[in-house]
Amino acid sequence: MDSIRVRANGPLRGQIPIAGAKNACLALMPATLLSEEPLTLTNAPRLSDIRTMTLLLRSLGVEVSALADGKVIALSSHGLTSTRADYDIVRKMRASNLVLGPLLAREGVATVSLPGGCAIGARPMDIHIAALEALGAEIELRDGYLHAKAPRGLRGTRVALRFASVGATENTLMAAVLAKGTTVIENAAREPEIVDLALCLSRMGAQIDGAGTSTITVQGVDRLAGATHHVVADRIELGTYMLAPAFAGGEVECIGGHLDLLGAFVEKLRLVGLEVEESAAGVRVRRSADRLQAVDVVTEPYPGFPTDLQAQMMAMLCTAQGVSVLEERIFENRFMHAPELMRMGARIEVHGGTARITGVERLRGAPVMATDLRASVSLILAGLGAEGETVVNRVYHLDRGYERLEEKLRAVGADIERIAA
Repeated sequence: MDSIRVRANGPLRGQIPIAGAKNACLALMPATLLSEEPLTLTNAPRLSDIRTMTLLLRSLGVEVSALADGKVIALSSHGLTSTRADYDIVRKMRASNLVLGPLLAREGVATVSLPGGCAIGARPMDIHIAALEALGAEIELRDGYLHAKAPRGLRGTRVALRFASVGATENTLMAAVLAKGTTVIENAAREPEIVDLALCLSRMGAQIDGAGTSTITVQGVDRLAGATHHVVADRIELGTYMLAPAFAGGEVECIGGHLDLLGAFVEKLRLVGLEVEESAAGVRVRRSADRLQAVDVVTEPYPGFPTDLQAQMMAMLCTAQGVSVLEERIFENRFMHAPELMRMGARIEVHGGTARITGVERLRGAPVMATDLRASVSLILAGLGAEGETVVNRVYHLDRGYERLEEKLRAVGADIERIAA
């Protein structure tokens, strides 16, 4: 397996382009199943998860083409050949379950493997199932597959989600756009990726109100047309690179980013002592303080602090002056990066879903192991400011969510390279 070597190389300077959002694109691609007409996505990220979704859609008979060096994805579902999402593909990526709602809405039947286990805790499908059953689906679990059908079609109704799940909101929204009548989704997720999906579906002819709030109303239509849609900027990639100067010093401009994607996160950056501002082309972040300050963080559903930036924030707080308390409320088992940071000299105490971080003057480079996607990048960031050399092993996770990370960091002055296995 590949590894990444990082050495401190002084302050960072320059621009970092922010790619389209992985989590948005993984929901937008299955939306093609709702129409026989073409769907074109621009500003698509070039990631292994996108390739996995491409394989899944092709297995259903969707025509998928990558254009403009992979930044444009052209999809056409005019000739579906299957409604079965096999385990061999679904096990690689949890977002594969987002074909369930669209297939049920268009074909009235779907057989979708349960996703495999997740390194950062359980993310059960029961919320998805309950929502689709409320719309009239009949779903049975047999041999590791969800066998779903809607013999009388899907019917609009009130759907109250037990938890503001992003995936369940997306599956329900895509199912509801072709259901008969009106659907009201209560306790809906509010993430920008939900808004982006609703915008794309609306361009295809869907009637949706309230995306971005906790109540989404959908008036079902008979059919959807094709569309061209620009994928929203990736707020997690944006937040990750905004943190880079916190480790190495200097100033970076994140091209294509917007502060309104990361309200709660931006507040914390300013509290620790980073200078953050909008620029004409994106977001500019500067570290001018010699020592950043400790701050407490609680992860919450949007618009709260994102769980997908928790590992990166923890790494930064390891050298902040004072004691920080970081509470993870979204996923259990998401502090696996803490022992690896401790190998670099961090002082972290973990008790259940809470981590207490006492800042040290500086981390020391060490060989460490990545345990998941966000843990991978948190260790790389830590290496930007650590004394000596840091080697991050098992970085295959990284390519799922960060496009050309080494190239982007080198362009602003980082000493970083990938070491092929």
